[in-house]
Amino acid sequence: MAFPPQFLDELRARLPVSEVVGRKVRLTRKGREHSGLCPFHNEKTPSFTVNDEKAFYHCFGCGEHGDVISFVMETEGQSFPEAVERLAGQAGLQVPETSPEERERSKVRSTLYDVVEQVCGWYEQQLAQPGGRAAWDYLKRRGLTDETIGKFRLGFAPDGRGKLLQAMEARGIRKDQLVEAGLIKLPEGGGDPRDYFFNRVMFPISDSRGRVIAFGGRILGDGQPKYLNSPETPLFHKGRNLYNFAMAREASRETGTVIVTEGYTDVIALAQAGLPHAVAPLGTAVTEEQIGLLWRVTDEPILCFDGDNAGARATLRAAERALPLLKPGKTLRFMTLPAGEDPDSLVQARGAEGFSKLMAGAHQLGDVLWQSEVSAARHDTPERRADLERRVNSRISVIADEGVKYHYQQNFRQRLRDLFFPPRTGSAQKGGKRGSDWAPKRPVLVPGLGVRGDIGSMKALQERILIATLVNHPDLIDDSVEVLNEISLQNSELDSLLQVILNHAFTAPVLDTRDLQRHLIEDGYERLLGVVLHAQVYRQASFAGPEATISDARAALDEMLARFIGRPRLQIDRAEAEKELADDNNEPNSSKLLNLVREQSSAGNL
Repeated sequence: MAFPPQFLDELRARLPVSEVVGRKVRLTRKGREHSGLCPFHNEKTPSFTVNDEKAFYHCFGCGEHGDVISFVMETEGQSFPEAVERLAGQAGLQVPETSPEERERSKVRSTLYDVVEQVCGWYEQQLAQPGGRAAWDYLKRRGLTDETIGKFRLGFAPDGRGKLLQAMEARGIRKDQLVEAGLIKLPEGGGDPRDYFFNRVMFPISDSRGRVIAFGGRILGDGQPKYLNSPETPLFHKGRNLYNFAMAREASRETGTVIVTEGYTDVIALAQAGLPHAVAPLGTAVTEEQIGLLWRVTDEPILCFDGDNAGARATLRAAERALPLLKPGKTLRFMTLPAGEDPDSLVQARGAEGFSKLMAGAHQLGDVLWQSEVSAARHDTPERRADLERRVNSRISVIADEGVKYHYQQNFRQRLRDLFFPPRTGSAQKGGKRGSDWAPKRPVLVPGLGVRGDIGSMKALQERILIATLVNHPDLIDDSVEVLNEISLQNSELDSLLQVILNHAFTAPVLDTRDLQRHLIEDGYERLLGVVLHAQVYRQASFAGPEATISDARAALDEMLARFIGRPRLQIDRAEAEKELADDNNEPNSSKLLNLVREQSSAGNL
């Protein structure tokens, strides 16, 4: 729903940011601003400020910034329309309806909330009636207490055609409203309406504000489907909602995370055991919208599916679904259950403490993807290794955020290195074993140390900058290897070092800067590395240093290569111009030579 800008401005003007924020954060006034501990990250010294005049909040620690609307969205996990509607009620403003169609839809939704709420209450009543005894016994066999049954408003849909319609019509609810809410259905060939749910234990499904919008039903006895959810309605979209989201969001403020399970009974069992921050998707695999909903509440929700083949497939599907959506700080973790266990059985056997211990070892998303690819096929030949690398790179390629993609590339390349080229033993340096965490000694950087030739010239400095950029950012070599093979450095030792670097990159395409430096030192280039990886180089070209971003280094490398490739052409052109001037000393030939000299000078090619 779109809101007029004038309405949003009025909303922000009526509600001081400090008033809205102050309900969740203890604020202290300091001049024109308020300060307090940031609600978005853990801190001991206040770095969170609120400015009512400018109508925003800002944290100097984590960078969170926004207005009253974004604060409600971020702290309560609400969508933009939900946050606006809530704040409008606090401000005493009537939410505008932008069109007759929207007004009609809003009216229908408002009415349907009442309809579904009435039906929920009726299902609860049926559970307490003699006809609901079988459903009550089922819940008790699952170990649920009376308190838990009441808290989750569990109920029973009795068997028999038309019972719900008859009960609701007695309360003034019309047939078409029940149809619209997905609670009764009309036969295609005509005839009497039939209850959508019958002979089922009922689980009310609420929206993010806690309003009942739909139901899930578990059949008693044999029959299919075992679980049935409400159809799509104006209130309910199964891919955009999560079971128990409203209560789990509130509980997550203390726990710091949310657990995602497969079903209603898992959620309820965890809550009864003292883990109220669990949710479940609604009969589908976890969707992009549900992942976004989870990320409003916590940065790293934990997915906990059943310990069987179906649970493993659901885990992989969720990881694949999340991969394109990943953002800095936003990911998923995955909890592995013992074979044959589900969250319900596990928490009953081990209690909340045992469950939490297992949850503490949840795997990262990258671990799940890596394991799925490594276990998919053997990798004992060059061709099979190349195929594994191709599949891994294909996974990474779908990540939209460039920063996250880069770090996944680095992480997976390291995994490939460790898999294909395990650390050697027996060739360790004195006093210890060389393992995957081995790093070369920092070269001794002696002031004034040079290589044979004029290392202090501008030309030699540019060549050192080029080498330093490649050593500190070896990932760039792949994209520029053809151009790098064409150039020839004027300093013979630096040119030799460049060729060695290219050879290592060719034989180990997943080489990183640490391994590359180790190989170069083993090859006898420690002294030359000391000259290349020198503070003087980094002062002249910060992009060549190890702390530079990959994007800055890539842009600078492209520019350098363009200059280096231009050297042979300029040298040939200059030699020809010098010969022409010697043969015919005239103004045009003199000007031509002067221009070439200037071009070489500007490119650092003299």
